[in-house]
Amino acid sequence: MNRDETSEAPSTGDSTAAPAAGVPAAGDERLVAAFADGEDQAVEAALRPKDLGEFIGQRKVREQLDLVLRAARARGSTADHVLLSGAPGLGKTTLAMIIAAEMAAPIRITSGPAIQHAGDLAAILSSLQEGEVLFLDEIHRMSRPAEEMLYMAMEDFRVDVIVGKGPGATAIPLELPPFTLVGATTRAGLLPPPLRDRFGFTAHMEFYEPPELEKVVHRSAGLLEVTTDEEGAAEIAGRSRGTPRIANRLLRRVRDYAQVKADGLVTRDTAARALAVYEVDERGLDRLDRGVLHALLKLFGGGPVGLSTLAVAVGEERDTVEEVAEPFLVREGLLARTPRGRVATPAAWAHLGLAPPRQSGSGAPGGAGQGGLFEA
Repeated sequence: MNRDETSEAPSTGDSTAAPAAGVPAAGDERLVAAFADGEDQAVEAALRPKDLGEFIGQRKVREQLDLVLRAARARGSTADHVLLSGAPGLGKTTLAMIIAAEMAAPIRITSGPAIQHAGDLAAILSSLQEGEVLFLDEIHRMSRPAEEMLYMAMEDFRVDVIVGKGPGATAIPLELPPFTLVGATTRAGLLPPPLRDRFGFTAHMEFYEPPELEKVVHRSAGLLEVTTDEEGAAEIAGRSRGTPRIANRLLRRVRDYAQVKADGLVTRDTAARALAVYEVDERGLDRLDRGVLHALLKLFGGGPVGLSTLAVAVGEERDTVEEVAEPFLVREGLLARTPRGRVATPAAWAHLGLAPPRQSGSGAPGGAGQGGLFEA
């Protein structure tokens, strides 16, 4: 399971993948998680748009990428290397497949964690065909020796294969056919500048607005043969955390509820009742998100409180709270990270229907005046 958007796609060779740090284990079935499980991979393969015209959202990225691909086709050359960054579930793998389709080229899919030695990368590069697209997911997690080999491959379409060891080692240059590397990362800041600078086009994927997600829901509903009205699609879109993958997952669960408990039509009321069953509230928070907020507000008076203490309070691992729950809570303005620890915002108190405590003598909300009780 890749951290971002692993899929089963046409390939000219074996595709490899490895889990990334912070990714929930295979048994994690969080309905609003942006990571793809086995079912998601199969369904997404059917729901993915096949060209830029079908791709919804990311208008600037689509316009810029369209120019890059059209110019390459007009020159009769391979497209420049492309770097796609952004949160999981926003369409990076889909765009990589679209690039291959637009260039009428095969695509090879692998991931950074799967390339732990320079020899692993050399084996993949040496088997590429001319014009082939190599999609490297979670590229920032590739090993340093492989990364250094990639520099020369991207720039000069050549790699040096070392034969032997010690003083007798010999570097044999291996010429590569022109190819297009599409790198995807959820943490662009971890990419070293020499690697980042070798990409001819860099795009950052933004979270989707509700109207865009409504279009995603309507399109997926048509492909899944689910009947949904405007209000039903809007209800699902509003709880999808700005992520198409989550929107598609929620749509499938609402479809199940509508088939079993209703007449099969997805309306606003049906969607709301279905997502209440799956513990996804009107802002897209699930059990884990609300558990973090509940502990922060009720146990620690709104904070500040250290991450480890907060994780123990909700019965989760520290990394799970930090990498799975916190990013969305911070983006929604429900939680803030401070040097002294995690602090709840007024919006968090309002969302859970609780009254915030009076300001302490230090002027910080909640238990800020008692921050020394908890590690930062």
